Amino acid sequence: MVRGCPRSHLLTRPGVTLRSMETRVARDPGKVGEIKIAPSILSADFTALGEGVRAVASDADWVHLDVMDGHFVPNLTIGPPVVASLRSTTDLYFDCHLMVTKPETLLEGFAKAGADGCTVHLEVGRTQELIDQMRSLGLRVGIAANPDASFAMIEPWLEQVDLVLLMTVFPGFGGQAFMDSVLPLIAQVAQTREDKGYSFDLEVDGGIDTTTAPMVVAAGANALVAGSAIYGKPDPSQAVRDLRSAANP
Repeated sequence: MVRGCPRSHLLTRPGVTLRSMETRVARDPGKVGEIKIAPSILSADFTALGEGVRAVASDADWVHLDVMDGHFVPNLTIGPPVVASLRSTTDLYFDCHLMVTKPETLLEGFAKAGADGCTVHLEVGRTQELIDQMRSLGLRVGIAANPDASFAMIEPWLEQVDLVLLMTVFPGFGGQAFMDSVLPLIAQVAQTREDKGYSFDLEVDGGIDTTTAPMVVAAGANALVAGSAIYGKPDPSQAVRDLRSAANP
């Protein structure tokens, strides 16, 4: 912390106000289990993130925000002030993926900034405490697992969460190749959801494009994060439509 500077001042900049918890409005994520396309702004032009969000707002279901701390993964990305700035650009659901070692220190800031749901990695531990904290903040609760995670690591939490994110690449950088070795895990989580009557969206992130989208949907995923396949195209909005068509053959 900067000496003599209140912590709240470190989370904001001129023109950006983090909302109080009393005024936080949760946005509708859509019906659980329906196909959702979530463009990842990690692949957008960082000099014009607002324009990147607006470019897909008419066709996307969610906006996916990748938060990296330089510890859990080697890269650094965005924090609550960026989310607060982007919140004014759209009413779309903000899906925040926290690839950080200490999410408990950031969750309130993201909730105040306008995040609608936050997802924390099982690999960092303290899962029950983090689930309870997200619930207390009015956030939709998500858990994430890396491609080498076992079903036994994920299964105990399925009844408590709103979203399960299965990484189809190791997190940290965009533009990686899809790992089809995760497909059996997607199918196992999806089957458990059906067998137990659980209610959560099953999200995938990493190498999702018009070729891999049908594969993950066939395995049971319904929320698809895509970065390069959307923002790497001349018309990101058309790319969202193309991805949706591929996911709904």
